Amino acid sequence: MAEQQDWLGKFDNATSFLYTSHNANGGTPTRRLGYENSDGPLPVERTARHLLTMCDLSREEVMNILRVATAMKESRRTFMDTGFDRFSEILKGCSLLTLFEKPSLRTRVSLEVGMNQMGGQAIFYSIADSPLGAKESIQDTGRVLSRMCQGITARVTSRKGLRSLAQVSSIPVINALDDYAHPMQMCADLLTIFEHKGSINGLTMAYMGDLENNVTYDLMRTAALMGYNLNLAGAGAIEKSVWTEVNALTEKSGSKVAVFPTAKEAISGVDVVYCDSWMSYGIPKDEEEARKKLFMPFQVTTELMKLAKPDAIFMNCLPAARGMEQTAEVIDGPQSVVFDQAENRLHAQKALLVFLIAPKRFMETLGAPLHPGRP
Repeated sequence: MAEQQDWLGKFDNATSFLYTSHNANGGTPTRRLGYENSDGPLPVERTARHLLTMCDLSREEVMNILRVATAMKESRRTFMDTGFDRFSEILKGCSLLTLFEKPSLRTRVSLEVGMNQMGGQAIFYSIADSPLGAKESIQDTGRVLSRMCQGITARVTSRKGLRSLAQVSSIPVINALDDYAHPMQMCADLLTIFEHKGSINGLTMAYMGDLENNVTYDLMRTAALMGYNLNLAGAGAIEKSVWTEVNALTEKSGSKVAVFPTAKEAISGVDVVYCDSWMSYGIPKDEEEARKKLFMPFQVTTELMKLAKPDAIFMNCLPAARGMEQTAEVIDGPQSVVFDQAENRLHAQKALLVFLIAPKRFMETLGAPLHPGRP
């Protein structure tokens, strides 16, 4: 019976480090766990890099993320023929907890598929009915998750809970959307622009619609960070803190971010035209008609697109409503790249996750040829 009880310690060498030998009164040594409860919890020494807005990245880091994303996308293109993806184990053994207070098709699918393609797993958890800080403190939640997972994404209604979670988490906390920013979307947008335009040097984008909007705010930050121009036209008050961040970035990059009084003035001669839903999640039904009337002067039509450059591309981060922020002719027309943009959520987020969760592996990837067979 005694041998049965000590089977793990006696025969399993893999667990021997857990035990210390004790010889009581000169008798047969017994084995006990090598630590006592009074030792307290093991310290968590990991340090984390969080991504709450595009201001948390440098231009060089964004460019490196896009380089790796491009290589990952190419590797998946050949996977169905070769059965080989050289990034298939880059996050092997890693778990990403995906917190959702607001629903999203693209965000959930791209995160779960992306982690699977890289050898890790994404765990979906809805906080719609159990908000952060309701059942237990956000501090406790962050500390517990930091001991079980390697990263957290959160798609939430308010920035407050997200920032509180980041303050106490020793693993990366990534903003999958709040009321202040949408950095994962920005990385996908940039990847799409580079694919279709080749460069952002001298590029000008026009954004139409709701200016008091998380996408608007991060589009402003992204343009200011990366050094291209952004023309805005729409309704809504942009928060002062956003302008403070943007002005600090434009001083370094030299880009111009400005609000124009009309859609025609904003879109004239631009390279990229961008719009977002007028009816974001959470907009009450009884406000829809008023919002439609407010934003209709900024609807992107085929006539308006003619004022942009002939080779201008049209973008919408989806979901889109034909007949609202843009007409069907625009979003389904030859200048639209919205489905490339949607697909790039997958590839850009994969590179971003490796950058934040496994920075050493990310830098090793940069040190190797990103495009085998190319000079």
